[in-house]
Amino acid sequence: MTSVRPKLKPETPKAITGWDTATGSTLWLTSAGDWSTSAENLAVFTGAEADQKLERAVNDETQVTDPYFMEVSDQGEIVGRERLRETIRANGPTSHPEFSKQVSS
Repeated sequence: MTSVRPKLKPETPKAITGWDTATGSTLWLTSAGDWSTSAENLAVFTGAEADQKLERAVNDETQVTDPYFMEVSDQGEIVGRERLRETIRANGPTSHPEFSKQVSS
């Protein structure tokens, strides 16, 4: 299952994100090839490597649902036209501090 999202150029730095199939939590693909619930652990990909990683993620729907590219900086910071949406996904709801994701120590 994938959603239609804006296409990013091959040279644009990007991360792969989706939802944990079992819990619905937001996940990011790490450089080790596993999934993290923290955006601080996301890996940055470009070019053919990015396409290969996304293809593998799409075929891993037992663990992650609806994986897709999101634009990031070379350092892995959330940027681009989806910045607000992705920041909310990374940090939790904006309605009340009680419901936001807690920073791990």
